[in-house]
Amino acid sequence: MRFYIDPGTGSMLFTILIGVISAAVFAVRGLFVKLRFYLSGGRQAKADDSRLPFVIFTDSKRDWNLFKPVCDVFEKRKQPITYMTASPDDPALQEDYEYVTCEFIGEGNKAFARLNMLKADILLSSTPGLEVYQWKRSKDVRYYVHIPHAINDSVVIYRMFGVDYYDAILLTGEYQINQVREIERLRKLPQKELVLIGQPHMDELKKQAELHPVSEHEKTVLLAPSWGASAIFSRYGGRIINALLETDYHLIIRPHPQSFTSEKELIEGLMKEYPDSERVEWNRDDDNFEALSKADILISDFSGVIFDFTLVFDKPVIYADTAFDKAPYDACWLEEELWTFTTLPKIGMQLTEENLDQIGELIDTCLTDPSFRENRDKAREETWVHRGEGAERTADFLIAKHTQLTKKETEKEAEPEEEQKTEQKAEQDA
Repeated sequence: MRFYIDPGTGSMLFTILIGVISAAVFAVRGLFVKLRFYLSGGRQAKADDSRLPFVIFTDSKRDWNLFKPVCDVFEKRKQPITYMTASPDDPALQEDYEYVTCEFIGEGNKAFARLNMLKADILLSSTPGLEVYQWKRSKDVRYYVHIPHAINDSVVIYRMFGVDYYDAILLTGEYQINQVREIERLRKLPQKELVLIGQPHMDELKKQAELHPVSEHEKTVLLAPSWGASAIFSRYGGRIINALLETDYHLIIRPHPQSFTSEKELIEGLMKEYPDSERVEWNRDDDNFEALSKADILISDFSGVIFDFTLVFDKPVIYADTAFDKAPYDACWLEEELWTFTTLPKIGMQLTEENLDQIGELIDTCLTDPSFRENRDKAREETWVHRGEGAERTADFLIAKHTQLTKKETEKEAEPEEEQKTEQKAEQDA
């Protein structure tokens, strides 16, 4: 007889197994530490040299454009750091660094099993779900730091509880601090360290745009939706592609990478119905720079790529009315209107069921109305602080935090020795 275990149950069983193994490992390690303590005459053993000072973890090669600027700063400063990736084809693995060690640690649960028993001072990651799914906090990692890969509301970037169990979050705008603090208050969570550092990925995009200006080309529309029930393709399907093909514009379609996993049937159906041609091109590049730079206007929904495009390349956007469902996100805990949805009407025009057939007119208006440029400047000030300094400020924070942590550890190690000296002196005086 064959037994079938569904993926959800299998994942749960694997998590339990990892928990049991981790507990056993920590128990054995704890006994070993105690043994060393007694054999040393009650003196605290020195720190284990195998502990890594800095680790970056990513579960996707897509985040290399976020972490490469940070790794470059560590390399420039001759500061060792370890980059761990769950993508076997991560571009980082091809880099020739001296001080940055790039390592593939396996995919899926194998990667999380490694992280669950990691020994490091500080771990930086853009991956959500720490302590929620398979990825657990290691007892031998002192400090977990999260850096978002998008520049808009932190409460709509990830599904609910995505960053609750990090120790610090590196943010890009003051309003994001207020949102995180409100979530912490409502859930009675301990306050995280929140630091405004800017956005390394956006800084790098800006540099590339200045170094590689786009040559003359036919007017181009980039259709780059997010994924899920609230996104463009779930709402409009192929109708939006039909409407765009009625215009004279060239069309680049770049679905969210997660769509090829979570909405595979939908995307494959659209790619079959609207194949690559002189008018249409589907873009799946790891780096979105070429698609963003070639486009004259972007059509999206609530995807963070809207702000990458409009704030870096200073071009207009059309955002779809997709009746955004806040339920899966931290945003559903907040009563205030989100920055994303108060800002979108100021920097672009809304696409609805009623005006879908007039999408060509919407595009023409967006390309010629000067008010959108003024509002882009305001949005840039609100959500992209310390422009051009994101990677340097990220490295500054991590290194300063490491100094702080190791200083505390050194002081803690010295305490037993000081107590022993005090006891010896008391015996001598007696």
